[in-house]
Amino acid sequence: MRAEGKTLRRRRISLRLKKAKGKRQNWLASPALFLLLIVWGCGYQFAGKGEGFPKDVHSVFVEPFVNRTREVGLEREVTTALKSELRQKGQLRVVDRLEDADAVLSGVARLFDSRVVGTNRHDEALQYEMVLVLDMSLRRRSPDELLWRTQGARFSELYAGSRGAVVTTSSDFRSQTLNPVDVRQFTDIQLTETLKQEARGRLVEGAAHELHSRLLEMF
Repeated sequence: MRAEGKTLRRRRISLRLKKAKGKRQNWLASPALFLLLIVWGCGYQFAGKGEGFPKDVHSVFVEPFVNRTREVGLEREVTTALKSELRQKGQLRVVDRLEDADAVLSGVARLFDSRVVGTNRHDEALQYEMVLVLDMSLRRRSPDELLWRTQGARFSELYAGSRGAVVTTSSDFRSQTLNPVDVRQFTDIQLTETLKQEARGRLVEGAAHELHSRLLEMF
């Protein structure tokens, strides 16, 4: 009887140890599972080509964008930003010669404009919105075939129109090249022009990033 009692106690202890071990393993795995759920729940996905992207397209030649706006040099900025985005991500190899490419990227800058979107009680401009509208297409080089196209893609960026509208403690301001001393020293015209140029750079880079994402996912 004593032997049977000892055997029973050993089985119970062994069962408790297994349960404790299982709980510990589940607890250790939960942070990774929690993180994975957060990532997918927020809409983040691992970078890569979508299922609809042609499997035989590995290299691309980027043609200079056509500028249909009055903004001088805009076509160079957009073309350069797009090439930089492609090279940084690395899913497609950017080539300098057309004959070395599997496909050709081309585009048109349709619209570039700034408009007042915020004023004070004296009708003085406090905030502007800068808008960029682009078309872009991807064609197979040989045989010539349209693979993907987006038309009228609209991108926008906001910037301040006066010193009173600048919040120097905000994260947006800290990410720029200006500092609070600059804001106090500049006139409203000087400040607005500086902020406009910075907004233009962010706008072009953001447009290149978004177009690259759409291209690879074949939206």
